[in-house]
Amino acid sequence: MLLLSCSNLSRGYGATPLFDEVEFEIHAGERIGFVGPNGAGKTTLMRILAGLDEADSGKVQLHAGARLGILQQVAHFPHGRTLFDEAKSAFDELLATQREFEQVAEELAAATDEGKRKQLSATFDRLSELLRHHDAFELDHKVEGVLAGLGFAQKDFQRDVNTFSGGQQRRLLLAKLLLSAPDVMLLDEPSNHLDIDTTRWLENYLAQQPEGMLIVSHDRYFLDRVTNKTFELHARKITSFPGSFKQYVRLRDEKYERELKEYEAQQEFVEKQEEYIRRAHYGQLAKQAQSRVKVLDKLERLEKPTKVSGPNIRFPEVARSGDVVFHTEDLTKRYGDRTLFEKLSFDLPRGKRLGIMGPNGCGKTTLLKILLGEEEPTSGLVQRGHLVFPGYLDQHLGILDPEKSVVRAVWPDDDPTQTEQKMRDLLGSFGLQGEIIEQPIKSLSGGERSRAALAKLTVNGANLLILDEPTNHLDIWACDSLEEALKAFEGTCIVVSHDRYFLNRVADLLIVFANDTVEVVYGNYDTYELLRQAREDADKAKGGNRKPAEREDKGASLAGDAKPTKRKRQFPYRKVPDLEADIAATEKKVTDLEAALQTPDVYKDATKLRDTMRELEASKDALARLYQHWEEAVELNG
Repeated sequence: MLLLSCSNLSRGYGATPLFDEVEFEIHAGERIGFVGPNGAGKTTLMRILAGLDEADSGKVQLHAGARLGILQQVAHFPHGRTLFDEAKSAFDELLATQREFEQVAEELAAATDEGKRKQLSATFDRLSELLRHHDAFELDHKVEGVLAGLGFAQKDFQRDVNTFSGGQQRRLLLAKLLLSAPDVMLLDEPSNHLDIDTTRWLENYLAQQPEGMLIVSHDRYFLDRVTNKTFELHARKITSFPGSFKQYVRLRDEKYERELKEYEAQQEFVEKQEEYIRRAHYGQLAKQAQSRVKVLDKLERLEKPTKVSGPNIRFPEVARSGDVVFHTEDLTKRYGDRTLFEKLSFDLPRGKRLGIMGPNGCGKTTLLKILLGEEEPTSGLVQRGHLVFPGYLDQHLGILDPEKSVVRAVWPDDDPTQTEQKMRDLLGSFGLQGEIIEQPIKSLSGGERSRAALAKLTVNGANLLILDEPTNHLDIWACDSLEEALKAFEGTCIVVSHDRYFLNRVADLLIVFANDTVEVVYGNYDTYELLRQAREDADKAKGGNRKPAEREDKGASLAGDAKPTKRKRQFPYRKVPDLEADIAATEKKVTDLEAALQTPDVYKDATKLRDTMRELEASKDALARLYQHWEEAVELNG
């Protein structure tokens, strides 16, 4: 069902528009990831959709009486209201209906006039059905479930809402939006201020909801778990891609490569025609040359495609260290009665990347300090390998002097071998060029400061990079660039991060702090998630006997604690062999159309070229839907 549509929507500041004549629709059940570089206008567009800002031109329309809600960024709560009551206020309209229902019930019980009884009875039935449809008699349970799922303890329910931290208040705003369940939810960075367990609960919750959603997030793992469609805002336009975030990345790259080939093929065709015209514009071949001039005049020229890309980050070559960078045995650290970790043993081989993850305050930074020799363990052994030169990047980027220019802040002290050109080349390898390197550090964006700090780490030849939350200030594309650079880095790396997608792409082994325990996982985040899920399934198979204090067992939840339900069909029933035949036919069609676009003849006819491109796009979309239908049929067909 169509819930919201936009047509010819434009908005700009000064001479350069953020977006220009964009059009899109949101349907029920679509969970759309909304991505684009920082400053592209994503938040502005969300505010326009919510009626909090106005477009320069165009129209936003809600259809079929749909309700829309947006996740507010700033909290304003009345004084004296408890957490539970403020969350329950999301149901104010339903609570008013419930009070009306109770009043009608009382009047119906007292009515003696038959006509009046019939009228009240009809109203009673209508309100009863409305309340039943919205589970209005389970509101307290819903509130408890969502608050618990978002990390609030039962003892917090009666606290004054204004006594909570800013991060907790923003979680309450998220809880109210989830509980009110508008037909269209606009979620701007919904996983901010959430730990991994709470984020996992939110992913499961949103993936089960029927509403339409538009989600802005830098958390790529979150987008991959929740979304089934992606809007990319780039070059002032919105392009729609079917499927999850990973599918978007693949389809986006394929689209770019295809359009680049089309552009290059057309350029080659044009150059050949122009060369022929130059050689044959007089004499016997003049008529043929004039004919080709007309062909070029009618040709609809393709623009060279562009795609969002991050800075070209490259780490320099480093000296080789010993084969084992760190060796630990039975490492234990206690503060009084509190144990951060106990009997932790692992080896970090040269060239490998160790990821460390866990909630704030669990002991990650303490472990780093022990490895660096800045703090002593309570017991156990730490051995650093031969010729290991560490470079440490804290999440506050403290290694940079904020008053110095970029080039001077990165320049190593007392090193006569360095020159300004070397520093410029180094900064250029981290995407910092031109006038920006003469600006003071304090004037840079968070992402630019992060890249300058990374450059500073490498200038002294560190062959062990220790990075604390390196993706905090980076957008999706800068994260991707950093990941590729770390995978190509010849040295060794330790990263502390909450970014699961980053850890998945970078880490060779993990140290995970969770539920007052610490474990070493030989693999990336997906490996850990498989182990965690297997343990959870085993616990359920044993009857679910788990410690009450465990984070996973936090209260009742609407999504996380519900019994798994059988997947519902999104597509009509079809036999798997029939779908496979359609997939094969569509794949062949895509191949044939791509081959057609490699021939020069298609570029002689602008209409034919556009039709072929549109048919190829439609066939790609159809193929993506067929794959989804096939997966559903394999799972559900009995």
